[in-house]
Amino acid sequence: MLTKLGEKFTDIFQKYMPSAFVFAILLTLIAALGAYFWADASPVKIIKSWYNGFFELLKFGMQIVLIIITGFSIALSPKIKRGIEKLTVYIKTPKQVYMFVLVVGTLLSFVSFGWIVITCLLARELALRVKGVNYPFLIACTYFTFGGWVSGLSSSIPLLLNTNDNFLIEKNVLSNVISTSFTLGSTLNLLMIAVFVLLPPILFLFLIPKNTTGKELKDLLKPGYESQEESIEEEAESFKLPIKAISDTLNNTFLLSILIFAMGLTYIVIHFVENGFDVNLNIMIFIFLMLGLLMHKTPMRYSIAMKRASNNISGVLFQYPFYAGIMGIMMYTGVGEQLTDALLSVMTIDTYPFYAYLTGGVVNFAIPSAGGEFAVVGPSMIEAVKDIGAGLPPDQVTAMVSRASLSVAYGESLSNMLQPFFILLVLPVMGAGVKLQARDIMGYLVVPFIIFFIIQALMVLYVPL
Repeated sequence: MLTKLGEKFTDIFQKYMPSAFVFAILLTLIAALGAYFWADASPVKIIKSWYNGFFELLKFGMQIVLIIITGFSIALSPKIKRGIEKLTVYIKTPKQVYMFVLVVGTLLSFVSFGWIVITCLLARELALRVKGVNYPFLIACTYFTFGGWVSGLSSSIPLLLNTNDNFLIEKNVLSNVISTSFTLGSTLNLLMIAVFVLLPPILFLFLIPKNTTGKELKDLLKPGYESQEESIEEEAESFKLPIKAISDTLNNTFLLSILIFAMGLTYIVIHFVENGFDVNLNIMIFIFLMLGLLMHKTPMRYSIAMKRASNNISGVLFQYPFYAGIMGIMMYTGVGEQLTDALLSVMTIDTYPFYAYLTGGVVNFAIPSAGGEFAVVGPSMIEAVKDIGAGLPPDQVTAMVSRASLSVAYGESLSNMLQPFFILLVLPVMGAGVKLQARDIMGYLVVPFIIFFIIQALMVLYVPL
């Protein structure tokens, strides 16, 4: 039954869901209309707000690009390829591929959402080596593992609450930081981690499509895509002059790479000694850069690997500013705050976690960035929770704010299963050489979305911190 339901949703998405870029354009128009009719913003203010937001995610967009290409370049190294080949000795059936990717991908996402790139590479290589894998379904499995990051070490909202002088403290919304013991270390979050690890392998087992005809990676690849490409080592050799040259020696020496790696490793050690296990995007990119340089051995080989890894990131580069523009409309016209206030106005002391969860999910369609979304909904939500908890002991109010903040984070993350923004992390790697769009994949995620929505809603309401 679940298999047929999943296939039905896939058919619906293929027929009606536009490309990720068109989806962003439609959301832009919806946000603009909402600002005009609901927030009484003038057309000029809407357009100015759109433009002002357009470039606010440039740093984040560049971070995402670097996460993709640095992670991809590592996977192009000979050692990783040999490691994956050894791994496939133990993984021989499509079911084993799906289950392995779901478990390993979720565990990796708990460290950093950027590590989904590693999951993508692993999944793609397994799809090339194991017969009978439905590739669009495998991409859906890979993308679903992305949701685990919200409970992990790089979860932006809990980390923000625990940051000194964060914008909530500067605005006097909060008087002090909120320790991660109230959020990431809470009983609620630890149980959420267990759910993310244990439930998806069982759930997706019942969703595996029966028909794989024409859906395997080898069937979807453009003719000659894999076979015609020379190795990185061969391409590096082709650049050498027919005579002995100092330039070739410098381009292909391991000494320069190892010196830069030693410098980078020194900083990485200093970072974690001084900051604890602070796994943010910048340090992840830096680690990936240094590790890739080491694994490819020479500057020339690494340059070639990075060039190959950069071939499929156009969607990320030009679509992120459009989503930033939507965020600008939501933030600078006031429509985002009004939407949040409307959702939170019906909260009570018994229902506030659910409405915070719902708010996170709804607003995420317009602002698919946890940090950007919380900048819009966070102040209103925290003030509403403080009003509900007026007269209660400070620790209890802090716990309520923590529960509501976690609820927003869970809702924001889960709605990505229906919002194609972050699938741009997956498609540059897994979609290389194939003609697949978000509409071919996201239908498989509707049933998991519904089931996890029910489970998470009940958890935020009833599981103690």
